[in-house]
Amino acid sequence: MSKVVIAPDKFKGSLPAKEVADAIAAGLRGAVPGVETAECPIADGGDGTVAAAVAAGFAFVPAVATGPTGEPVETGYARQGNTAIVELAAVSGLSRLPGGVLAPLTSSTLGVGELIAHALAAGCRKIVIGLGGSASTDGGSGLVRGLGARLLDADGAEISLGGQALPDLARVDLSEMDLHGAEFVVASDVDNPLLGEHGAAAIYGPQKGASPEDVAALDSALRHFAELVDPSFADAPGAGAAGGTGYACLAILGASFRAGIDVVLEMTAFAEKLAGADLVITGEGSFDEQTLHGKGPAGIAAQAGETPVVAMAGHTSLPPEVLRANGFAAAYALTDIEPDVGRCMTDTAELLEQLAARVAKDWL
Repeated sequence: MSKVVIAPDKFKGSLPAKEVADAIAAGLRGAVPGVETAECPIADGGDGTVAAAVAAGFAFVPAVATGPTGEPVETGYARQGNTAIVELAAVSGLSRLPGGVLAPLTSSTLGVGELIAHALAAGCRKIVIGLGGSASTDGGSGLVRGLGARLLDADGAEISLGGQALPDLARVDLSEMDLHGAEFVVASDVDNPLLGEHGAAAIYGPQKGASPEDVAALDSALRHFAELVDPSFADAPGAGAAGGTGYACLAILGASFRAGIDVVLEMTAFAEKLAGADLVITGEGSFDEQTLHGKGPAGIAAQAGETPVVAMAGHTSLPPEVLRANGFAAAYALTDIEPDVGRCMTDTAELLEQLAARVAKDWL
């Protein structure tokens, strides 16, 4: 009997990764009774990383922390043994902005530091920080404040939160920051530097609401922050991740940087699930050129070895030759069976089951 590993990312705006995997598994079982399925929901370090950890057997630890613009939010992290998975998007992400109102200059990562502090106080000594989907461009200055750092102006007073306040910074006091000797790992799908035309402000600031003038001001603010902390990390790959949060993790926490999908596949024991598989199904909502640059499905294809990998998506724009060149045997889209994009967004699970039956017919 055939064995299929089902390892999708979320369908953004429609279904979380676990529900995507459940729907695909149901469709396969309906088409091929007795088929063995191994579900392995994934993420790339951004939104959904904690959910992927919980699906893999980690415990969810609830907590309350400060949201991107100062309001308390109910959030949490995943824990297994002394390892904690902290997801920036779950506390300081765009989805946590009240009313969805963008605040590119004043939003912060304070809550991420608070979650890390919670995990450290609970005895965790390996902290994996998933970076992605941030609302702020504060260089991770809020994160280290959540861990006890003090960011002081020339008069010795704490500066305000957010990237806009960083030009007022005169001194970074880390004397009260206790990291308990923990190991920190940054998990991200981007390798941008902190500064310049490919940096945090220039590349990601506009999607957080930053105007061209804001981008220039934030880039200058991040440069000032780096000059006071350690400029040698500004060009490090990943320093620009999540509004420069990667920089603070590397320069202050001493974190190592890893591709988010590699961390998640290790965490979810993908290699063990792959053993003996006849087919791997992966996918995400939009399967396009961006998918090939560090996103979850690309990581799946890279690690699947000789096992055929097919993708299922809301829609796809990649031609067959590009798919094959990147390790995918084929791609299937909901729009192949339902041209109404609105229905693809609202009835995703039902359509995924139907599409999975088509995959089963072709491959099992």
